[in-house]
Formats: sequence, structure tokens, C-alpha cells
Amino acid sequence: MEFRENLLVYEDYYSLRQSVGWKNFSETQAKKALAASPYTITVVENGQTIAMGRLIGDGLYYIIADVVVHPIYQRRGIGSRIIDMLTQYVQRQLPAGGRASIQLIAEKGKEAFYEKKGFRIIPHEFCGSAMRKIIMSGPLPH
Repeated sequence: MEFRENLLVYEDYYSLRQSVGWKNFSETQAKKALAASPYTITVVENGQTIAMGRLIGDGLYYIIADVVVHPIYQRRGIGSRIIDMLTQYVQRQLPAGGRASIQLIAEKGKEAFYEKKGFRIIPHEFCGSAMRKIIMSGPLPH
């Protein structure tokens, strides 16, 4: 299994979303969004992309989006490693003494997975729980 950085292509994005029953966006929209993503992860096994994760952000605020593990490969720690890699990327981008907020919307029933990764639930009435994690570089402020 190989974890690849910044190589997510539309075809893999489309098929992975489809594998978990998520609606897809138009090809034009998706390609534009992928090109604007500062960091992506794809997981490849035997030449096939089996998982992905994507980060959206501006340096202060980041959103984790499109974390998908093909159902055949779920419950093997792949999603956990993707989340770790995405949050580590944000950590590496911080200047000394900097901080950033990482947010995501969890699928209903997946909140505990993200809580184990240090995210806190921010209840939202319209969809799954919104979740947030603050990371800091250097000593914590008093």
C-alpha cells in the first residue's frame, strides 16, 4: 500500500465518491477544486486507488474534505493515516508561534473516529456534526 501526496486526479476522485454512495459534482467543478487543493492524499494498492483525502485552506483555516476509503478496504487504519497526514501537513505549514483551525463535517455515526483524532464536535442542525481541531506551533499562549 502506497500513500501518495498531491496526485489526486478526477477519475479517482469520482470513482471513490461513487464507491461510498456520495453524489458527484460536475467534472469541471471537481477538476477546478482538485487543482485548488493545497494538499491531497491518495492511497494505491496493486495499481488501484483505494482511498483519498483532500485539504482545502488558506493558512489560517483548513477544511478536511473527501476522506473516502473504498468499502472493501475500510477498517484497516487507512482513513486514520490519511487524517494524520492531512493534519501533519497543516502543522508543517505553521510559522513559529502560529496556529490554525482544521474543520470538517463528519458523516453521521463517524464522529467518534474524529474525536479520537483530537477533533471536537460543534453540533449542526442541518447535516452530520461539524468538527474542529486547533493546532498550534511553539509554546501555548497564556
